[in-house]
Amino acid sequence: VQLQASGGGSVQVGDSLRLSCAASGGTASRYQMAWYRQSPGKEREGVVCISGTDRILETESAKGRFTISRDNVKNMVYLQMSSLKPEDTAVYYCAVDVDYKSTCRLAMIEYDNWGKGTQVTVSS
Repeated sequence: VQLQASGGGSVQVGDSLRLSCAASGGTASRYQMAWYRQSPGKEREGVVCISGTDRILETESAKGRFTISRDNVKNMVYLQMSSLKPEDTAVYYCAVDVDYKSTCRLAMIEYDNWGKGTQVTVSS
């Protein structure tokens, strides 16, 4: 499964942004999908994931502000971000685990394929 993330950009504090991840070469609806991000000088960190049964796991930084969703017809996964903060500035990556699982985890080792990132910059 190949992934392509898009939708990043430069926004102001409090703005919203929706990232998209297009999956090809497989049926994304069956897989565990996740969004990660990496800020300059920091390690890549998980943000939110969705399992093959659409169970969602969010980190504290995402709760109440970020929402992951799928469009199974279009083979897409989205990350809707709202109330953006400067600390959300990062390169955002989507990732896929092609093994079907009923629950997801944000352990990088579980993810087989990664898309190229998309930059999100939040300015105050």
